[in-house]
Amino acid sequence: MLKNKMGYVIAGLIAAVLMLSACGESIDDAKVSEDLEDSIEQVNAAEEQETEVIAPHQDLNQEPVPVEMERDGSDVYITMTSQITDIEIAPGEFYKAWTFNGEAPGPLIEVMEGDTIHFTMENLDPAIPHSMDFHAVHTAPDKGFADVAPNEEGTFVYPATKPGVFMYHCGTDPILSHIANGMHGVIIVHPEDGYPTDNEVDREYVLIQNEWYKYNDLDDMTNGEPSQVVFSSKTLNGGDQPNTNGTATALQDEPLLAKVGDKVRFYINNVGPNEVSSFHVVGTIFDDVYIDGNPANHMEGMQTVLLPASGGVVVEFTVTEEGQYPFVTHQFNHATKGGVGVLKVTEDGLDDGAEVSGH
Repeated sequence: MLKNKMGYVIAGLIAAVLMLSACGESIDDAKVSEDLEDSIEQVNAAEEQETEVIAPHQDLNQEPVPVEMERDGSDVYITMTSQITDIEIAPGEFYKAWTFNGEAPGPLIEVMEGDTIHFTMENLDPAIPHSMDFHAVHTAPDKGFADVAPNEEGTFVYPATKPGVFMYHCGTDPILSHIANGMHGVIIVHPEDGYPTDNEVDREYVLIQNEWYKYNDLDDMTNGEPSQVVFSSKTLNGGDQPNTNGTATALQDEPLLAKVGDKVRFYINNVGPNEVSSFHVVGTIFDDVYIDGNPANHMEGMQTVLLPASGGVVVEFTVTEEGQYPFVTHQFNHATKGGVGVLKVTEDGLDDGAEVSGH
């Protein structure tokens, strides 16, 4: 990209020279040459400052490893990996992501209120320690979220006592680098007694919003603007819902589906790491909203739900007509960067093949 900028700089200087010539003004050849050399040096210096892939990651693209989850009564045994895997963050644009199980966002984790989680992380990254910070549990972070060294594994145990839609992420310093490079995901703690509206819901999906920045550039992650803001969907309850990475346009290219009259439930989390989400579904109003996914936090009739970084929610709405219902972050600068998906509604709930329009 910087080489293109060099071309723009040179082209601009040449254009200026031609304009001066056309106006009959005198040109100081030495000055033009000096300016051109200065511009080229500036672009070359910028090129040299581009962040390079960490040497041990240079040719590393580890195949995604499926998450392992087994239940024994109220004890849930979960094994995940931390690994380096190339992720397509926009059509044709790949990012050498730091991931959980080769997905970014990582795989959906589901447990029940009252479960005890026995969590093992296998660190397949040959160069960097990683860790796991589950927002859904009680633990002393220096013990329960401790670093796991490269090519090692660690096991931790904690209770999940509160229901909700929670973020998880790597908590190794610098935390921002680990989250923004791809180490984020969602854990749902399903309420023991369910939601009051369970028997009304026809379809349900999990949505995650995240941002992408320049690769492993902590300054850009700290002070810059995201290059992409995207939605992904994760498979729920072992069903047939889509399971995507944080790729711009993924949920426009393959929209979610519902049929006329369905009450649809979205489990949503904004994993950030920096920006808020103003979640809105175009063409409907939220019948029921459970802030952070907790049944005790019930609201009705909302148009937009504000999600801080790491914030979760369950929203439910009814689709009354055939058509395409975009869901967006109503921060429209972020919607323009990819923060849009589509729920396609048909009479039978099947994809009618109609082209999806943007919003």
